[in-house]
Amino acid sequence: MQYLPQIKIPATYMRGGTSKGVFFNLTDLPKDCQVAGSARDALLLRVIGSPDPYGKQTDGMGGATSSTSKTVILAKSDVADHDVDYLFGQVSIDKPFVDWSGNCGNLTAAVGSFAINSGLVAASRIPDNGVCTVRIWQKNIQKTIIAHVPITNGQVQETGDFELDGVTFPAAEVPVEFIAPVDPSEAMFPTGNLVDELEVPGIGTFQATMITAGIPTIFLNADDLGYTGIELQEAINGDEKALARFEIIRAYGAVRMGLISDISEAKTRQHTPKIAFVAKAQDYVTSSGKSVSSTDIDLHVRALSMGKLHHAMMGTAAVAIGTAAAIPGTLVALAAGNAGGETSGSVTFGHPSGILKVGAEAILENDKWTVKKVIMSRSARVLMEGWVRVPSD
Repeated sequence: MQYLPQIKIPATYMRGGTSKGVFFNLTDLPKDCQVAGSARDALLLRVIGSPDPYGKQTDGMGGATSSTSKTVILAKSDVADHDVDYLFGQVSIDKPFVDWSGNCGNLTAAVGSFAINSGLVAASRIPDNGVCTVRIWQKNIQKTIIAHVPITNGQVQETGDFELDGVTFPAAEVPVEFIAPVDPSEAMFPTGNLVDELEVPGIGTFQATMITAGIPTIFLNADDLGYTGIELQEAINGDEKALARFEIIRAYGAVRMGLISDISEAKTRQHTPKIAFVAKAQDYVTSSGKSVSSTDIDLHVRALSMGKLHHAMMGTAAVAIGTAAAIPGTLVALAAGNAGGETSGSVTFGHPSGILKVGAEAILENDKWTVKKVIMSRSARVLMEGWVRVPSD
């Protein structure tokens, strides 16, 4: 039998925030992969090395975690007042599907850099020295994001002294603004309540804040789940029964949020909604061994992504955290000590790798909550660029 040779596709491997992914320019993809469909999904699965029953993604670019099993496709935007269209694909590790239902906030920090380096941003908008404001249209969720990319001598400045917990080495700071993450016409709280009683047959009934801001997220109280809120990855990811329980709760929450009609659909929608648990501020030791004082944070948040506890915090979930913290009465706000009154400012939360600060401004108009923007700082760096190769059969 004669086998076809591999094909090679221009690609860039980048870190954005606490995630890594393979970035493509839309026009560099094979023709049948430049549109949504099975051909594109099959290509990205093969690039990343999925599905892998061993869970290692050894035969691909994936890193065997939800934070490193990611793909990005960028194109020059035809949306007014935007530079680039950003499409994110979360690749399942052990199953043959790509989830297009949400955004990756961490990789958003790398979108601006890639867009500039790829010629997707007009040269007239790039200063010789200073900051280039890249206007991003996030296609998955149809939202505007603005990345402020530092420029030195006409080139993207990637090195710097900005430290981001969850990332080993310092880099240049990239402030990212998520503009109007909730449209006024949409329901930030799909159930209409800041806190619901979420009944999960066979498991229990939990207080839950279910919010759509940045990404659909279900927040629970840590103590209702039997946790302290300062758990690290091994405490959750090493417990198969706990992971299965979280997934069942997530499925019932997704139904309550109107994202799916039956819990059976959750297995093909792993990226959204996210599920997280919160607790009041307390001293703890991070995964790197650093001690964090309760006086340095407002609360603790632990979040799961693609069925596992995240090693830090997803950027989109941070948007949800910042938004919920600014709305008095949510479980996030209550854990942060915001029982009423504060609807703007910033919140600093502890996660397994350290702390993160995020700012938001919430508004109550006509009995409906919305948020103008959420801002946080991340960093990004090109790790490798050239071509990725995949079998052509």
